[in-house]
Amino acid sequence: MTELKDDGSWRLNYFNYFTEVEEHFQRARGSHLFLMSPLDWAMVESWKNSGIPLEAVLRGIDAAFEKWRSRKQKTQMVNSLAYCTQAVMKEAEAMANNIASSGAAAAEESAFPLESVKAHLGKCAEALRAAAGYEQIAEPVEALLASIEVHFQNLEELDQRLTALEDKMSAIARTRLSEEVLFAMRRELELQLKPYRGKMTADQLIRLEKTYLDKKVYDHFRLPRLSLFYMT
Repeated sequence: MTELKDDGSWRLNYFNYFTEVEEHFQRARGSHLFLMSPLDWAMVESWKNSGIPLEAVLRGIDAAFEKWRSRKQKTQMVNSLAYCTQAVMKEAEAMANNIASSGAAAAEESAFPLESVKAHLGKCAEALRAAAGYEQIAEPVEALLASIEVHFQNLEELDQRLTALEDKMSAIARTRLSEEVLFAMRRELELQLKPYRGKMTADQLIRLEKTYLDKKVYDHFRLPRLSLFYMT
């Protein structure tokens, strides 16, 4: 899939991305009581990490439900975002092609407040110091915080650095999981993913599996999420 990459579009993927997707899916499904599963949350994160704009996700959800409603026989309700995967990918591809052909760039959104970024990095560093064995992750986070005025000039690069540290943190955490716990996580993933495997490409499945298992590992050890995407 062609990824959307331009000067400002990445920020659009951060502003209420989770909330917007969840609420839009609920409206399309016609049930505001529906709660997304861990697999759904991992899928949203994988879309964000792939650079898929929020607008493409929302359009894809609408297109998937329109197709579902047009069926004469509806054997079951749509209970997962995985059902919308191909429609989302199609919309993202169309948007990327439009930008490539027109040379248009997304409008730049206002940056995150400096103080909010500082607070986020400070909380992350504190949590990593409290989690024994993650000093090699805490130190570069503290270094980024110490020179935040410089890094604040390029938030996209800052987030890339934080995401790289998350990957390193995940690798450390996985070595501390017992074989049984990791097996249970993979088994849970397979049970949730099995009905939708045929709707996704191998690359999509690989990304989703990694995102899902990483989230499980972070939750298991109560590790902070470093990316600006999780800034509160």
